[in-house]
Amino acid sequence: MVVTKENGAVNGSRKPSPQDIADALRDRIRSGTLKTGDRLPTQAKLAEEFGVERGTVRQALLSLQRDGLLNHISRGSPPRVAEGPGASAAPGAQPQPQPSMVALAPRLAEAFGAPHVRIDVVSYTAETLMNAVMEPIRQIHEGRLRPQSIDVRILLPSSEINLAFPVPVASGDERDRDRLHRRWLAQRNAQGQVLRHNLTALRQSHGIDVRVTFRALPFTTPVKLYLLNGTEALLAYYTLERARLTFDADIEGRAEGADPLEAVDAYDVGGLTAALFSFTDGSSPRDTGFVEESQKWFAALWETITTDLTLS
Repeated sequence: MVVTKENGAVNGSRKPSPQDIADALRDRIRSGTLKTGDRLPTQAKLAEEFGVERGTVRQALLSLQRDGLLNHISRGSPPRVAEGPGASAAPGAQPQPQPSMVALAPRLAEAFGAPHVRIDVVSYTAETLMNAVMEPIRQIHEGRLRPQSIDVRILLPSSEINLAFPVPVASGDERDRDRLHRRWLAQRNAQGQVLRHNLTALRQSHGIDVRVTFRALPFTTPVKLYLLNGTEALLAYYTLERARLTFDADIEGRAEGADPLEAVDAYDVGGLTAALFSFTDGSSPRDTGFVEESQKWFAALWETITTDLTLS
């Protein structure tokens, strides 16, 4: 079974959260059910569809707007789906960078059209990849894509290092630094496990030869890089922002349902919204050189200073 938040929340017994609704609408945008320029249903209709209050729907829409998927949200007419990476451009124009959550899914879907798929990734967590890979997986289940093999190699920061971020705004607070580290580690491991499960499940369901391998970086990567079949490189910078971060109960060893924990003001990065720049082999000498050097950089890291990574 493919693991998604929508399966476990929107179709479950509890009321959907703003994140559940945002994920469901995001899937409709990725799949083309909602196309560029389409208006969403009114907040009242969405509230009726998901069985929630309008305020919950509005929070979901604001989240999608922050991700660059929706145009301005007002109390008047419903928002429209923002222009995506597949929109037409003037001949010879360079593609404009798009938020990672918008840009990566269609590029992965195209890469999965090859008979032998190879995806190499350097990232801080697997969140963007975990979400974006659902689009080519969906197309495989629909019979639109039929790769014979999929080889995914992912470099993530080691759990043994002192992360450059997230860090508490109040420097010197070691307790909060440790809590932030454990929060990041739980996310890294959970997202990696879901990603690996969803991909390796294709072995049984479609007979595809799938390999998903993780290795640990000895540093906090300031960029994320996706290399698709050795012919395309997608690069985004992790930009630090001040954020108020909360903690799951299990990270603190507290019982579920316990009183909320105090949030921590920290410097962190938003990988889903980071602008993704595309470079394609053969489109120009500059792009070709960037793809080649990026592949060399990844290979050097993979074969030298990185170590085996176990998600646990």
